[in-house]
Amino acid sequence: MDSNHGAYNKRFMNSPPQKAAAEAQPLIAVRDVRASSRWYSELLGADPLPEHNHRDFYDRISRAGRLLLQLHAWDEEHHPNLVNAAAAPVGHGVVLWFQVEDFDSAVKCAGELKAEVIEGPLVNPAPQHREIWLRDPDGFVVVISSPDGECAP
Repeated sequence: MDSNHGAYNKRFMNSPPQKAAAEAQPLIAVRDVRASSRWYSELLGADPLPEHNHRDFYDRISRAGRLLLQLHAWDEEHHPNLVNAAAAPVGHGVVLWFQVEDFDSAVKCAGELKAEVIEGPLVNPAPQHREIWLRDPDGFVVVISSPDGECAP
């Protein structure tokens, strides 16, 4: 472990909690909103949502009333940045990262979903947590991690 890990731990692991000025609400474009919605909902133990007329084009994944991820169909509703899925590599430079309380259950669920495992499960020494790197049905990289400090000595 290099010296940067110690600096990370001092700075972030021991910092007092602060109120967030903003909350992330990521949105990704997918080939099949319903299929992706089922995949993420299962993996993250999301709250069930009532059926709605827009679900073929857009859906929201949430848990305990918190929005985790938005899904939108490619080439629908004239959004200029959600067109032409073949124009670029899927999610190049994007990693969808989710912290979960029950890491072991999420890893088991990933196996049941037959998710492609890219790496892990492993212990990341900087935040002292466990993580697994997966690929979703559209090719996005998804990381599931346990809470920071979970593996602290």
